[in-house]
Amino acid sequence: MTMDILASGVLDPIGSDARRPVILAFLTFIGVSLLWLFTLATAEDDNPERLYVADRALSPVFNGFALAGEQISVVTLLTVSGGIAVFGYDGFTFALDGLLTLGVLLLFAQKIRNSGRYTLGGLFSLRAPGPGPRIAATTVTLAITIPLLMIQLRAAGTSTALLIGASSDEAEVLCTVLMGCLVACFTVVAGLRGNSFMHVAKVPITLATLAVVTLLALRKFDWDPGSMLSAAVEKSVAPDDYLSPGLWPYTASFGPLNTFGNHMVFILGTAVMPHLLLRIGASRTGRAARRSMGIATGLVGAFIILLITTGFASAAVVGAAGIGAVDASGQSSPILLASGVLRDGSTGRVVLITLMACVIFLAVLTTVTSVTFAAAVSFAHDVFARGRRRRTEAAEVRALRAAAVIVCAVGLSLAAAIHRYPTDFLVTFSISVAASCIFPALLYSFFWRRFNRRGLLWSVYGGLVFCTVLTAFSPVVSGTVFALWPEAHFDWYPFQTPGLVSVPAAFFLGWLGSVSSSQDSELEFRDMQYRVLTGKERGSQAAGLR
Repeated sequence: MTMDILASGVLDPIGSDARRPVILAFLTFIGVSLLWLFTLATAEDDNPERLYVADRALSPVFNGFALAGEQISVVTLLTVSGGIAVFGYDGFTFALDGLLTLGVLLLFAQKIRNSGRYTLGGLFSLRAPGPGPRIAATTVTLAITIPLLMIQLRAAGTSTALLIGASSDEAEVLCTVLMGCLVACFTVVAGLRGNSFMHVAKVPITLATLAVVTLLALRKFDWDPGSMLSAAVEKSVAPDDYLSPGLWPYTASFGPLNTFGNHMVFILGTAVMPHLLLRIGASRTGRAARRSMGIATGLVGAFIILLITTGFASAAVVGAAGIGAVDASGQSSPILLASGVLRDGSTGRVVLITLMACVIFLAVLTTVTSVTFAAAVSFAHDVFARGRRRRTEAAEVRALRAAAVIVCAVGLSLAAAIHRYPTDFLVTFSISVAASCIFPALLYSFFWRRFNRRGLLWSVYGGLVFCTVLTAFSPVVSGTVFALWPEAHFDWYPFQTPGLVSVPAAFFLGWLGSVSSSQDSELEFRDMQYRVLTGKERGSQAAGLR
Protein backbone atom coordinates (compact mmCIF):
# COMPACT_ATOMS: atom_id res chain seq x y z
CA MET A 1 0.00 0.00 0.00
CA THR A 2 2.80 2.41 0.91
CA MET A 3 4.57 1.98 -2.40
CA ASP A 4 1.31 2.56 -4.31
CA ILE A 5 0.61 5.83 -2.50
CA LEU A 6 4.16 7.04 -3.17
CA ALA A 7 3.81 6.88 -6.94
CA SER A 8 0.94 9.18 -7.64
CA GLY A 9 2.11 11.61 -10.25
CA VAL A 10 4.51 14.42 -11.05
CA LEU A 11 4.95 17.63 -9.08
CA ASP A 12 6.87 20.76 -10.01
CA PRO A 13 8.07 22.14 -6.67
CA ILE A 14 10.05 25.10 -8.01
CA GLY A 15 7.65 26.72 -10.46
CA SER A 16 8.49 28.52 -13.67
CA ASP A 17 8.62 31.94 -11.99
CA ALA A 18 11.45 30.95 -9.65
CA ARG A 19 13.36 28.48 -11.81
CA ARG A 20 15.49 30.92 -13.80
CA PRO A 21 16.85 32.94 -10.83
CA VAL A 22 17.37 29.74 -8.84
CA ILE A 23 19.38 28.13 -11.64
CA LEU A 24 21.46 31.28 -12.20
CA ALA A 25 22.23 31.62 -8.50
CA PHE A 26 23.01 27.91 -8.21
CA LEU A 27 25.41 27.97 -11.17
CA THR A 28 27.09 31.07 -9.76
CA PHE A 29 27.60 29.29 -6.45
CA ILE A 30 29.09 26.27 -8.22
CA GLY A 31 31.46 28.49 -10.18
CA VAL A 32 32.61 30.43 -7.09
CA SER A 33 33.06 27.19 -5.13
CA LEU A 34 35.17 25.56 -7.81
CA LEU A 35 37.24 28.73 -8.28
CA TRP A 36 37.95 28.79 -4.55
CA LEU A 37 38.80 25.10 -4.54
CA PHE A 38 41.20 25.39 -7.44
CA THR A 39 42.82 28.36 -5.72
CA LEU A 40 43.33 26.23 -2.63
CA ALA A 41 44.66 23.41 -4.79
CA THR A 42 47.40 25.63 -6.27
CA ALA A 43 48.83 26.00 -2.76
CA GLU A 44 49.42 22.24 -2.56
CA ASP A 45 52.79 20.86 -3.57
CA ASP A 46 53.89 17.43 -4.70
CA ASN A 47 54.76 16.18 -1.23
CA PRO A 48 52.59 13.08 -0.59
CA GLU A 49 52.41 13.60 3.17
CA ARG A 50 51.04 17.12 2.74
CA LEU A 51 48.52 15.99 0.16
CA TYR A 52 47.34 12.97 2.15
CA VAL A 53 47.07 14.40 5.70
CA ALA A 54 47.78 18.15 5.29
CA ASP A 55 51.21 17.63 6.92
CA ARG A 56 49.35 16.70 10.14
CA ALA A 57 48.90 20.42 10.82
CA LEU A 58 45.11 20.74 11.19
CA SER A 59 44.04 22.35 14.47
CA PRO A 60 41.53 20.54 16.72
CA VAL A 61 38.78 23.09 16.05
CA PHE A 62 39.34 23.12 12.29
CA ASN A 63 39.54 19.34 12.06
CA GLY A 64 36.53 19.01 14.36
CA PHE A 65 34.44 21.05 11.93
CA ALA A 66 35.82 18.99 9.05
CA LEU A 67 34.93 15.74 10.86
CA ALA A 68 31.41 17.02 11.38
CA GLY A 69 31.31 17.88 7.67
CA GLU A 70 32.22 14.28 6.84
CA GLN A 71 29.02 13.19 8.61
CA ILE A 72 26.89 15.59 6.56
CA SER A 73 26.88 13.46 3.44
CA VAL A 74 24.34 13.62 0.65
CA VAL A 75 23.04 10.19 1.69
CA THR A 76 22.44 11.38 5.26
CA LEU A 77 21.01 14.72 4.23
CA LEU A 78 18.56 13.36 1.67
CA THR A 79 17.88 9.74 2.65
CA VAL A 80 17.48 10.23 6.40
CA SER A 81 15.41 13.41 6.13
CA GLY A 82 13.29 11.74 3.44
CA GLY A 83 12.90 8.64 5.57
CA ILE A 84 11.61 10.72 8.47
CA ALA A 85 9.25 12.68 6.23
CA VAL A 86 7.70 9.60 4.62
CA PHE A 87 8.13 6.82 7.20
CA GLY A 88 8.24 8.71 10.51
CA TYR A 89 9.60 6.73 13.45
CA ASP A 90 11.80 4.39 11.41
CA GLY A 91 13.63 7.27 9.74
CA PHE A 92 13.96 9.02 13.11
CA THR A 93 15.82 6.08 14.67
CA PHE A 94 18.35 5.97 11.84
CA ALA A 95 19.05 9.67 12.35
CA LEU A 96 20.07 8.98 15.97
CA ASP A 97 22.63 6.39 14.85
CA GLY A 98 24.89 9.22 13.68
CA LEU A 99 25.79 10.19 17.25
CA LEU A 100 26.50 6.58 18.24
CA THR A 101 28.79 6.37 15.21
CA LEU A 102 31.00 9.13 16.61
CA GLY A 103 31.09 7.30 19.94
CA VAL A 104 32.53 4.22 18.23
CA LEU A 105 35.07 6.32 16.34
CA LEU A 106 36.11 7.97 19.62
CA LEU A 107 37.19 4.51 20.83
CA PHE A 108 39.85 4.41 18.09
CA ALA A 109 40.64 8.09 17.43
CA GLN A 110 43.61 8.65 19.74
CA LYS A 111 45.09 5.23 19.00
CA ILE A 112 44.87 5.78 15.25
CA ARG A 113 46.61 9.15 15.43
CA ASN A 114 49.31 7.98 17.85
CA SER A 115 50.03 4.97 15.65
CA GLY A 116 51.35 7.33 12.96
CA ARG A 117 49.34 5.49 10.28
CA TYR A 118 46.58 7.14 8.29
CA THR A 119 45.58 4.65 5.61
CA LEU A 120 43.74 1.42 6.19
CA GLY A 121 46.74 -0.50 4.87
CA GLY A 122 49.01 1.26 7.35
CA LEU A 123 46.71 0.36 10.24
CA PHE A 124 46.49 -3.25 9.11
CA SER A 125 50.29 -3.45 8.92
CA LEU A 126 50.62 -2.56 12.62
CA ARG A 127 50.15 -6.24 13.44
CA ALA A 128 50.64 -7.86 10.04
CA PRO A 129 53.73 -6.83 8.03
CA GLY A 130 54.12 -7.48 4.33
CA PRO A 131 52.25 -6.49 1.16
CA GLY A 132 49.29 -8.84 1.70
CA PRO A 133 47.50 -6.78 4.38
CA ARG A 134 47.99 -3.57 2.39
CA ILE A 135 46.53 -5.14 -0.74
CA ALA A 136 43.61 -6.44 1.33
CA ALA A 137 43.07 -2.92 2.69
CA THR A 138 42.98 -1.43 -0.81
CA THR A 139 40.53 -4.11 -1.96
CA VAL A 140 38.21 -3.37 0.95
CA THR A 141 38.52 0.39 0.40
CA LEU A 142 37.45 0.02 -3.24
CA ALA A 143 34.57 -2.29 -2.26
CA ILE A 144 33.34 0.47 0.06
CA THR A 145 34.06 3.43 -2.21
CA ILE A 146 32.56 2.39 -5.56
CA PRO A 147 29.02 1.67 -4.26
CA LEU A 148 29.03 4.91 -2.24
CA LEU A 149 30.07 6.88 -5.32
CA MET A 150 27.28 5.33 -7.36
CA ILE A 151 24.58 6.15 -4.81
CA GLN A 152 25.73 9.67 -4.04
CA LEU A 153 26.23 10.67 -7.66
CA ARG A 154 22.81 9.30 -8.48
CA ALA A 155 21.23 11.31 -5.64
CA ALA A 156 23.04 14.41 -6.87
CA GLY A 157 21.76 13.91 -10.41
CA THR A 158 18.18 13.41 -9.25
CA SER A 159 18.26 16.54 -7.08
CA THR A 160 19.79 18.66 -9.85
CA ALA A 161 17.21 17.46 -12.38
CA LEU A 162 14.46 18.35 -9.91
CA LEU A 163 15.95 21.81 -9.51
CA ILE A 164 15.97 22.58 -13.23
CA GLY A 165 12.51 21.08 -13.78
CA ALA A 166 13.58 18.08 -15.90
CA SER A 167 12.07 14.89 -14.49
CA SER A 168 12.88 12.45 -17.29
CA ASP A 169 15.34 9.61 -16.86
CA GLU A 170 17.55 11.02 -19.60
CA ALA A 171 17.77 14.39 -17.85
CA GLU A 172 18.62 12.74 -14.53
CA VAL A 173 21.39 10.69 -16.14
CA LEU A 174 22.79 13.80 -17.83
CA CYS A 175 22.75 15.72 -14.54
CA THR A 176 24.45 12.78 -12.83
CA VAL A 177 27.23 12.78 -15.42
CA LEU A 178 27.72 16.55 -15.24
CA MET A 179 27.85 16.60 -11.45
CA GLY A 180 30.21 13.64 -11.47
CA CYS A 181 32.59 15.38 -13.87
CA LEU A 182 32.65 18.49 -11.67
CA VAL A 183 33.45 16.42 -8.61
CA ALA A 184 36.09 14.40 -10.46
CA CYS A 185 37.91 17.58 -11.54
CA PHE A 186 38.26 18.73 -7.97
CA THR A 187 39.19 15.30 -6.64
CA VAL A 188 42.09 15.07 -9.06
CA VAL A 189 43.67 18.42 -8.15
CA ALA A 190 42.88 18.86 -4.44
CA GLY A 191 44.43 17.33 -1.36
CA LEU A 192 43.02 16.81 2.11
CA ARG A 193 43.62 20.45 3.06
CA GLY A 194 41.51 21.87 0.24
CA ASN A 195 38.70 19.42 0.89
CA SER A 196 38.84 20.28 4.60
CA PHE A 197 38.14 23.94 3.88
CA MET A 198 35.01 22.96 1.97
CA HIS A 199 33.85 20.71 4.81
CA VAL A 200 34.38 23.53 7.29
CA ALA A 201 32.39 25.94 5.11
CA LYS A 202 29.63 23.35 4.58
CA VAL A 203 28.84 22.88 8.28
CA PRO A 204 27.59 26.41 9.18
CA ILE A 205 25.85 26.81 5.80
CA THR A 206 23.99 23.52 6.29
CA LEU A 207 23.05 24.19 9.90
CA ALA A 208 21.88 27.73 9.15
CA THR A 209 19.81 26.64 6.12
CA LEU A 210 18.10 23.80 7.97
CA ALA A 211 17.41 26.09 10.93
CA VAL A 212 15.82 28.77 8.74
CA VAL A 213 13.67 26.23 6.88
CA THR A 214 12.53 24.67 10.17
CA LEU A 215 11.64 28.04 11.71
CA LEU A 216 9.67 29.06 8.63
CA ALA A 217 7.81 25.76 8.77
CA LEU A 218 7.00 26.32 12.45
CA ARG A 219 5.67 29.78 11.59
CA LYS A 220 3.05 28.18 9.36
CA PHE A 221 1.76 26.36 12.48
CA ASP A 222 1.82 29.43 14.76
CA TRP A 223 5.16 28.37 16.33
CA ASP A 224 3.57 25.26 17.85
CA PRO A 225 5.75 22.11 17.39
CA GLY A 226 2.85 19.93 18.53
CA SER A 227 0.60 21.24 15.78
CA MET A 228 3.32 20.67 13.21
CA LEU A 229 3.84 17.08 14.37
CA SER A 230 0.08 16.46 14.31
CA ALA A 231 -0.05 17.76 10.74
CA ALA A 232 2.84 15.46 9.80
CA VAL A 233 0.93 12.49 11.19
CA GLU A 234 -2.29 13.45 9.42
CA LYS A 235 -0.57 13.89 6.04
CA SER A 236 1.47 10.68 6.29
CA VAL A 237 0.81 7.50 4.32
CA ALA A 238 -0.43 5.74 7.49
CA PRO A 239 -1.48 8.13 10.29
CA ASP A 240 -2.02 5.32 12.80
CA ASP A 241 1.47 3.90 12.28
CA TYR A 242 3.56 7.00 11.48
CA LEU A 243 5.00 7.34 14.99
CA SER A 244 5.40 3.60 15.50
CA PRO A 245 8.09 1.20 14.21
CA GLY A 246 7.44 -0.92 11.14
CA LEU A 247 6.30 1.56 8.49
CA TRP A 248 9.56 1.49 6.51
CA PRO A 249 8.77 -0.92 3.64
CA TYR A 250 12.35 -2.16 3.38
CA THR A 251 12.32 -3.55 6.91
CA ALA A 252 8.69 -4.01 7.88
CA SER A 253 8.38 -7.66 6.88
CA PHE A 254 11.72 -8.88 8.28
CA GLY A 255 11.14 -8.50 12.01
CA PRO A 256 13.06 -6.88 14.88
CA LEU A 257 16.24 -8.93 14.32
CA ASN A 258 16.63 -7.40 10.88
CA THR A 259 16.09 -3.91 12.32
CA PHE A 260 18.74 -4.55 14.97
CA GLY A 261 21.15 -5.70 12.28
CA ASN A 262 20.57 -2.57 10.21
CA HIS A 263 21.31 -0.28 13.15
CA MET A 264 24.35 -2.29 14.26
CA VAL A 265 25.88 -2.28 10.79
CA PHE A 266 25.19 1.42 10.28
CA ILE A 267 26.82 2.40 13.59
CA LEU A 268 29.89 0.17 13.30
CA GLY A 269 30.44 0.59 9.57
CA THR A 270 30.01 4.34 9.34
CA ALA A 271 32.47 4.85 12.21
CA VAL A 272 35.40 3.17 10.42
CA MET A 273 35.04 4.42 6.86
CA PRO A 274 38.49 4.87 5.23
CA HIS A 275 38.01 8.61 4.65
CA LEU A 276 37.27 9.13 8.36
CA LEU A 277 40.43 7.22 9.32
CA LEU A 278 42.38 9.47 6.96
CA ARG A 279 40.81 12.52 8.60
CA ILE A 280 41.80 11.30 12.09
CA GLY A 281 45.37 10.86 10.85
CA ALA A 282 45.53 14.56 9.94
CA SER A 283 45.27 15.65 13.59
CA ARG A 284 48.34 17.13 15.23
CA THR A 285 48.41 14.67 18.16
CA GLY A 286 46.33 11.91 19.65
CA ARG A 287 44.94 14.32 22.23
CA ALA A 288 44.06 16.77 19.44
CA ALA A 289 42.21 13.95 17.66
CA ARG A 290 40.06 13.33 20.75
CA ARG A 291 39.35 17.05 21.08
CA SER A 292 38.34 17.17 17.41
CA MET A 293 35.95 14.31 18.05
CA GLY A 294 34.34 16.22 20.90
CA ILE A 295 33.77 19.29 18.71
CA ALA A 296 32.44 17.12 15.89
CA THR A 297 30.01 15.38 18.25
CA GLY A 298 28.43 18.69 19.28
CA LEU A 299 28.08 19.88 15.69
CA VAL A 300 26.69 16.55 14.46
CA GLY A 301 24.23 16.54 17.36
CA ALA A 302 22.93 19.93 16.22
CA PHE A 303 22.74 18.68 12.64
CA ILE A 304 20.76 15.57 13.63
CA ILE A 305 18.26 17.62 15.63
CA LEU A 306 17.73 19.94 12.67
CA LEU A 307 17.54 16.97 10.29
CA ILE A 308 14.82 15.36 12.38
CA THR A 309 12.77 18.56 12.59
CA THR A 310 13.25 19.14 8.85
CA GLY A 311 11.92 15.67 8.11
CA PHE A 312 8.80 16.14 10.21
CA ALA A 313 8.34 19.66 8.82
CA SER A 314 8.45 18.25 5.27
CA ALA A 315 5.70 15.79 6.14
CA ALA A 316 3.60 18.55 7.73
CA VAL A 317 4.03 21.18 4.99
CA VAL A 318 4.26 19.08 1.83
CA GLY A 319 2.69 15.79 2.91
CA ALA A 320 3.63 12.23 2.01
CA ALA A 321 1.53 12.29 -1.16
CA GLY A 322 3.24 15.46 -2.39
CA ILE A 323 6.69 14.07 -1.64
CA GLY A 324 5.87 10.70 -3.20
CA ALA A 325 4.63 12.39 -6.37
CA VAL A 326 8.18 13.55 -6.99
CA ASP A 327 10.25 10.83 -5.34
CA ALA A 328 9.00 7.64 -3.65
CA SER A 329 12.07 7.44 -1.38
CA GLY A 330 11.56 10.99 -0.08
CA GLN A 331 15.02 12.23 -1.08
CA SER A 332 13.51 15.37 -2.63
CA SER A 333 11.87 16.43 0.65
CA PRO A 334 14.43 19.14 1.64
CA ILE A 335 13.95 21.01 -1.64
CA LEU A 336 10.19 20.47 -1.51
CA LEU A 337 10.10 21.91 2.01
CA ALA A 338 12.22 24.91 1.00
CA SER A 339 9.81 25.61 -1.86
CA GLY A 340 6.70 25.23 0.32
CA VAL A 341 7.36 27.39 3.39
CA LEU A 342 7.16 30.74 1.54
CA ARG A 343 4.63 32.06 -0.95
CA ASP A 344 5.19 31.72 -4.68
CA GLY A 345 6.85 34.66 -6.40
CA SER A 346 8.66 35.95 -3.30
CA THR A 347 12.37 36.72 -3.32
CA GLY A 348 12.81 34.84 -0.07
CA ARG A 349 11.49 31.66 -1.67
CA VAL A 350 14.04 31.89 -4.46
CA VAL A 351 16.85 32.49 -1.97
CA LEU A 352 15.76 29.59 0.24
CA ILE A 353 15.49 27.11 -2.63
CA THR A 354 18.90 28.22 -3.87
CA LEU A 355 20.45 27.80 -0.42
CA MET A 356 19.05 24.27 -0.12
CA ALA A 357 20.37 23.40 -3.58
CA CYS A 358 23.80 24.77 -2.62
CA VAL A 359 23.81 22.70 0.57
CA ILE A 360 23.08 19.57 -1.46
CA PHE A 361 25.83 20.47 -3.94
CA LEU A 362 28.34 20.99 -1.14
CA ALA A 363 27.34 17.66 0.40
CA VAL A 364 27.93 15.91 -2.93
CA LEU A 365 31.19 17.71 -3.66
CA THR A 366 32.79 17.14 -0.27
CA THR A 367 31.56 13.60 0.41
CA VAL A 368 32.33 12.17 -3.01
CA THR A 369 35.73 13.88 -2.98
CA SER A 370 36.51 12.46 0.48
CA VAL A 371 35.68 8.83 -0.34
CA THR A 372 37.38 9.00 -3.75
CA PHE A 373 40.48 10.64 -2.31
CA ALA A 374 40.73 7.99 0.41
CA ALA A 375 40.57 5.23 -2.20
CA ALA A 376 43.22 6.94 -4.34
CA VAL A 377 45.52 7.44 -1.32
CA SER A 378 45.11 3.78 -0.41
CA PHE A 379 46.29 2.70 -3.85
CA ALA A 380 49.11 5.23 -4.19
CA HIS A 381 50.49 4.87 -0.66
CA ASP A 382 49.78 1.22 0.17
CA VAL A 383 50.21 -0.50 -3.21
CA PHE A 384 52.07 1.69 -5.71
CA ALA A 385 54.64 3.20 -3.34
CA ARG A 386 55.28 -0.18 -1.65
CA GLY A 387 56.07 -2.09 -4.83
CA ARG A 388 59.40 -3.74 -5.58
CA ARG A 389 60.65 -0.76 -7.56
CA ARG A 390 61.63 2.35 -5.63
CA ARG A 391 59.11 5.14 -6.29
CA THR A 392 59.79 8.85 -6.14
CA GLU A 393 57.41 11.25 -4.42
CA ALA A 394 56.45 12.78 -7.76
CA ALA A 395 55.60 9.34 -9.16
CA GLU A 396 53.48 8.57 -6.09
CA VAL A 397 51.52 11.80 -6.55
CA ARG A 398 50.98 10.98 -10.23
CA ALA A 399 49.68 7.57 -9.20
CA LEU A 400 47.32 9.31 -6.78
CA ARG A 401 45.91 11.51 -9.56
CA ALA A 402 45.51 8.58 -11.93
CA ALA A 403 43.79 6.46 -9.29
CA ALA A 404 41.37 9.30 -8.50
CA VAL A 405 40.44 9.62 -12.18
CA ILE A 406 39.90 5.87 -12.56
CA VAL A 407 37.80 5.55 -9.39
CA CYS A 408 35.63 8.53 -10.36
CA ALA A 409 35.21 7.24 -13.90
CA VAL A 410 34.18 3.77 -12.74
CA GLY A 411 31.75 5.09 -10.13
CA LEU A 412 30.22 7.62 -12.53
CA SER A 413 29.85 5.09 -15.35
CA LEU A 414 28.12 2.58 -13.10
CA ALA A 415 25.89 5.28 -11.60
CA ALA A 416 24.70 6.29 -15.07
CA ALA A 417 24.32 2.69 -16.27
CA ILE A 418 22.12 1.54 -13.36
CA HIS A 419 20.20 4.79 -12.92
CA ARG A 420 16.81 3.18 -13.61
CA TYR A 421 17.31 0.34 -11.14
CA PRO A 422 16.59 0.35 -7.39
CA THR A 423 20.11 0.39 -5.99
CA ASP A 424 19.67 1.68 -2.45
CA PHE A 425 20.98 -1.69 -1.24
CA LEU A 426 24.46 -0.58 -2.32
CA VAL A 427 24.63 1.73 0.69
CA THR A 428 23.86 -1.22 2.97
CA PHE A 429 26.48 -3.33 1.21
CA SER A 430 29.16 -0.65 1.48
CA ILE A 431 28.55 0.00 5.16
CA SER A 432 28.36 -3.75 5.85
CA VAL A 433 31.79 -4.24 4.28
CA ALA A 434 33.22 -1.56 6.57
CA ALA A 435 31.56 -3.09 9.64
CA SER A 436 32.69 -6.63 8.74
CA CYS A 437 36.18 -6.06 7.34
CA ILE A 438 37.50 -3.00 9.18
CA PHE A 439 35.90 -2.85 12.63
CA PRO A 440 36.89 -6.40 13.76
CA ALA A 441 40.42 -5.98 12.38
CA LEU A 442 40.97 -2.66 14.19
CA LEU A 443 39.47 -3.93 17.44
CA TYR A 444 41.69 -7.03 17.41
CA SER A 445 44.76 -5.02 16.34
CA PHE A 446 44.53 -2.55 19.20
CA PHE A 447 43.29 -4.79 22.00
CA TRP A 448 44.27 -8.48 21.45
CA ARG A 449 47.90 -9.48 21.77
CA ARG A 450 47.56 -12.82 19.88
CA PHE A 451 46.18 -11.23 16.72
CA ASN A 452 48.50 -11.83 13.76
CA ARG A 453 48.80 -11.79 9.98
CA ARG A 454 46.75 -14.92 9.30
CA GLY A 455 43.98 -13.76 11.61
CA LEU A 456 43.82 -10.37 9.90
CA LEU A 457 43.68 -11.78 6.35
CA TRP A 458 41.09 -14.41 7.28
CA SER A 459 38.95 -11.78 9.01
CA VAL A 460 39.16 -9.20 6.19
CA TYR A 461 38.68 -11.51 3.21
CA GLY A 462 36.18 -13.70 5.05
CA GLY A 463 34.07 -10.67 5.96
CA LEU A 464 34.18 -9.43 2.35
CA VAL A 465 33.10 -12.82 0.96
CA PHE A 466 30.25 -13.13 3.46
CA CYS A 467 29.02 -9.60 2.65
CA THR A 468 29.10 -10.23 -1.10
CA VAL A 469 27.42 -13.64 -1.05
CA LEU A 470 24.74 -12.79 1.51
CA THR A 471 23.87 -9.53 -0.25
CA ALA A 472 23.53 -11.34 -3.58
CA PHE A 473 21.06 -13.81 -2.04
CA SER A 474 19.17 -11.33 0.13
CA PRO A 475 15.69 -9.78 -0.37
CA VAL A 476 17.24 -6.51 -1.58
CA VAL A 477 18.41 -8.22 -4.79
CA SER A 478 15.46 -10.51 -5.55
CA GLY A 479 12.04 -11.59 -4.36
CA THR A 480 10.59 -8.30 -3.05
CA VAL A 481 8.89 -5.31 -4.67
CA PHE A 482 11.87 -3.02 -3.96
CA ALA A 483 14.54 -5.54 -5.03
CA LEU A 484 16.91 -5.17 -7.96
CA TRP A 485 15.12 -8.06 -9.71
CA PRO A 486 11.68 -8.30 -8.06
CA GLU A 487 10.45 -11.09 -10.34
CA ALA A 488 13.33 -13.45 -9.55
CA HIS A 489 13.43 -15.55 -6.39
CA PHE A 490 16.85 -16.61 -5.11
CA ASP A 491 16.57 -14.73 -1.79
CA TRP A 492 17.34 -17.61 0.58
CA TYR A 493 19.07 -15.25 3.06
CA PRO A 494 16.16 -13.78 5.04
CA PHE A 495 17.59 -10.42 6.20
CA GLN A 496 18.20 -7.11 4.50
CA THR A 497 21.73 -6.61 5.78
CA PRO A 498 24.51 -9.23 5.67
CA GLY A 499 26.01 -7.76 8.84
CA LEU A 500 24.02 -10.01 11.15
CA VAL A 501 26.16 -12.90 9.91
CA SER A 502 29.23 -11.27 8.36
CA VAL A 503 30.30 -9.24 11.42
CA PRO A 504 30.29 -12.23 13.86
CA ALA A 505 31.86 -14.38 11.12
CA ALA A 506 34.69 -11.88 10.66
CA PHE A 507 35.37 -11.88 14.40
CA PHE A 508 35.36 -15.68 14.47
CA LEU A 509 37.67 -15.98 11.45
CA GLY A 510 40.06 -13.44 12.97
CA TRP A 511 40.20 -15.49 16.16
CA LEU A 512 40.50 -18.83 14.36
CA GLY A 513 43.23 -17.65 12.02
CA SER A 514 45.24 -16.18 14.89
CA VAL A 515 45.06 -19.17 17.24
CA SER A 516 45.80 -21.64 14.42
CA SER A 517 48.95 -19.79 13.36
CA SER A 518 52.35 -20.47 14.89
CA GLN A 519 53.41 -16.86 14.41
CA ASP A 520 54.51 -15.13 17.61
CA SER A 521 52.83 -11.70 17.68
CA GLU A 522 53.98 -10.62 21.15
CA LEU A 523 56.72 -8.27 19.89
CA GLU A 524 54.44 -6.56 17.35
CA PHE A 525 51.79 -6.07 20.03
CA ARG A 526 54.27 -4.49 22.47
CA ASP A 527 55.62 -2.16 19.76
CA MET A 528 52.12 -1.20 18.72
CA GLN A 529 50.93 -0.69 22.29
CA TYR A 530 53.85 1.60 23.11
CA ARG A 531 53.26 3.56 19.93
CA VAL A 532 49.52 4.13 20.41
CA LEU A 533 50.00 5.12 24.07
CA THR A 534 52.89 7.54 23.56
CA GLY A 535 52.83 8.48 19.89
CA LYS A 536 56.49 7.44 19.60
CA GLU A 537 58.42 4.44 18.31
CA ARG A 538 60.09 2.16 20.85
CA GLY A 539 63.27 2.45 18.82
CA SER A 540 63.42 6.21 19.35
CA GLN A 541 63.34 5.69 23.13
CA ALA A 542 66.14 3.14 22.91
CA ALA A 543 68.20 5.46 20.72
CA GLY A 544 67.76 8.27 23.25
CA LEU A 545 68.96 6.02 26.09
CA ARG A 546 72.01 5.03 24.11
